[in-house]
Amino acid sequence: MKKILLSLLLGTSIWSQAQETTSSDALRYALNNLTGTARFRGMSGAFGAVGGDLSAINVNPAGSLFFSNNYASVSSSLYTIHNRSDYFGTTTKENFSTLDLNQIGAVLVFNDKSGKTDWSKIAVALNYDNTNDFDTEIFSKGTNPSNSIDRYFLDKAQGLPNEFVELQPGESITDLYTYLGEQSGLGFPAQQAMMAYQAYLLESDGPGSYYSNVNYSGGNFKQENYISATGYNGKLSANIATSYKNRLFLGMNLNAHFTDYVKTTSVYESNSNPLFSTGYTARNIQFDNELYTYGTGFSLNLGAIVKVTEEFRAGIAYESPTWYRLNDELSQRLIVNTTDGIDNFQEVVAPNVVNVYPTYKIQTPSKITFSGAYIFNKKGLISIDYAMKDYSNIKFSPTSVSLFSDLNTQMSQQFKNAYELRIGGEYKVKQWSVRGGYRFEESPYKVDYAMGDLTGYSAGLGYNFGESKLDFAFANDRRSQNVAFLSSGMTDAARIRTKNNNITITYSIYF
Repeated sequence: MKKILLSLLLGTSIWSQAQETTSSDALRYALNNLTGTARFRGMSGAFGAVGGDLSAINVNPAGSLFFSNNYASVSSSLYTIHNRSDYFGTTTKENFSTLDLNQIGAVLVFNDKSGKTDWSKIAVALNYDNTNDFDTEIFSKGTNPSNSIDRYFLDKAQGLPNEFVELQPGESITDLYTYLGEQSGLGFPAQQAMMAYQAYLLESDGPGSYYSNVNYSGGNFKQENYISATGYNGKLSANIATSYKNRLFLGMNLNAHFTDYVKTTSVYESNSNPLFSTGYTARNIQFDNELYTYGTGFSLNLGAIVKVTEEFRAGIAYESPTWYRLNDELSQRLIVNTTDGIDNFQEVVAPNVVNVYPTYKIQTPSKITFSGAYIFNKKGLISIDYAMKDYSNIKFSPTSVSLFSDLNTQMSQQFKNAYELRIGGEYKVKQWSVRGGYRFEESPYKVDYAMGDLTGYSAGLGYNFGESKLDFAFANDRRSQNVAFLSSGMTDAARIRTKNNNITITYSIYF
């Protein structure tokens, strides 16, 4: 398939009319799943003042000082996703499972027993965690009483000069699609309008004016939306921490982030409305898109834990924004079946082109976490983390591009400062450890119907062999959100209720 590289030309920019980025794209990188080792998951991630776990350093980097020896662990998880969709009264369900190696890391502990310094302990760690797993499948269908998919294409077409949607002698669909992306300065909307025009979904009734071949008489558009996504967000953390008089523990992480995401969507519509008296009437529409996003990022963490008493610890941690550099690649296809009342026609507009957009940046919000833990008789513990993250601070750049400046303004108005609560406990019986946890994440939206709150529970079990450990955890969470079929024009959304079940196993060794 041919690839075209779209240039960044400020002012009359291909970027200003590029592929539509939305607030849901921003949340893909700002929201993190509960991931990590089985012990960490078994306690719902409530480790800000506990430490002693490689995934815990993602919450508070001072936690690496609570290892007594050199330590390494590797974790694998089975993710099972259940998506239930409600769209205009029709309910559908889709299940998906995937198995990942989601964590691997090690920590080295250095103790100064000479008594010559109060800074008597240093820990150095390197750990990799999948912070998000994007693998999922969603299927929605229902009968829309009033809106057709054609609204999306009409929204893109109105005002566009006719010469940008019509083929010139000897010109192919691929040629025109490429020209609109590379040279016209009109970009993404013109490509959408051209495909609809060439598929006989839209027609022109004057310069820059278009109408649809969909007959709205009778309504009732049967619509389906299939979404398949794969990919991940990964974080590699380099940690260093030191302690003062075994009372104050300070740590820092430098984090490299990696993301790879592929989203395939197919929107389908059919109707049996009356035919127009003249010309074509569109009966069936299928619009396919494949988006590939990849890139890297950087962030840092700072943390402190204080032993208030031998039993009680308090912690505070700061996680900086993550600064991502991302790249998008998009391919499309439109299929329309029409009839003139005598003959039926099918037009397949497949440009066989991949739009390669200029690199852009996204800054996720920072996060601050307050923690407390009570350890009793070295037999067990109870831990609480309270975190805050202001999602209205998400920023796309370059802001000289109107697409991004408008989206930043929209997100500053839609999003809010949301909190997260995690509670976990652990109890030891000889070599066995039993764990449980609860977590709550507030919706990032001021009006939370767009995306609801997340509630999760977890449980875990571990066995200590002496020089190694084996841990298991089960975690469940659920959240509801709206998923629109299309990004503009026809923005009717399905209500998706997602339940995630995760089973994690971790093998750890002391060395």
